[in-house]
Amino acid sequence: MTQDIEEKKPKNEFLEWTKALLIAFGLAALIRYFIFTPIVVDGESMMPTLEHGDRMIVNKIGYSLGEPDRFDIIVFHAPEQKDYIKRVIGLPGDTVEYKNDQLIINGKEYDEPYLDEYKAEVTEGTLTEDFTLMDVIQEEKVPAGHVFVMGDNRRNSKDSRHIGVIAIDEIIGNTSFVFWPVEDFGIVK
Repeated sequence: MTQDIEEKKPKNEFLEWTKALLIAFGLAALIRYFIFTPIVVDGESMMPTLEHGDRMIVNKIGYSLGEPDRFDIIVFHAPEQKDYIKRVIGLPGDTVEYKNDQLIINGKEYDEPYLDEYKAEVTEGTLTEDFTLMDVIQEEKVPAGHVFVMGDNRRNSKDSRHIGVIAIDEIIGNTSFVFWPVEDFGIVK
């Protein structure tokens, strides 16, 4: 009888480990699909804030519980069947314009400290050309259910100035955490 108990124990232990591994993989898949997902920055449109090849974590549940905030860094499905990473500049109902390298939203000037490094390097002209929403999307305000986005590398970014406003439904999530490369590890603003 002692021998039967010893034979059943390894089988039960194997089943328990198998169940634990299946549950772990299932939870990891659910977390990746519904809550967080990694993304690799492709291109230079968010420099100097983000570099090509930076690996980040995207929070996918943030906007299912709330709306985007101004200056959030978001990942969204772009019209070109590609995911883009950009910064939210205009929210639904906002008027947005640039004049003499100054962001003006709803008539109020906003500082953009994340652009200071690039602005210091500009020797001729401005970092961001002058425009109004009417110039770029043929509307006076950001439409309801949409956001106006721009890359931090204003001279080299395909953003709402080119592809139009982004439907909030197309936003995958927001991101602010770089986990690779190690020297860039941390939160970006």
